[in-house]
Amino acid sequence: MLAALAILFIYLQIRLWVGEGSLAEVTTLKHEISQQKAEIEKLKERNDSLEAEVSSLKKDLDAVEERARSDLGMIREGEVYYQIMEPGK
Repeated sequence: MLAALAILFIYLQIRLWVGEGSLAEVTTLKHEISQQKAEIEKLKERNDSLEAEVSSLKKDLDAVEERARSDLGMIREGEVYYQIMEPGK
């Protein structure tokens, strides 16, 4: 009887420390969850920023003009564009 209890105790200890659902696995999963939550938070912030930018572009013509100038290199009619290049580049 005592031997059976000892074997059961050893088996349960092995499951606790090494087997499926062990403390090490739980700790690893908790760490992965915290990493995923941090990633989700960064993506939410990025989405909020993009949503604000889209809203600005829909409502404000100055934002559209700035975007066209900076991203597409567009200029207004009658403006002159000068590009200064350094030698060797």
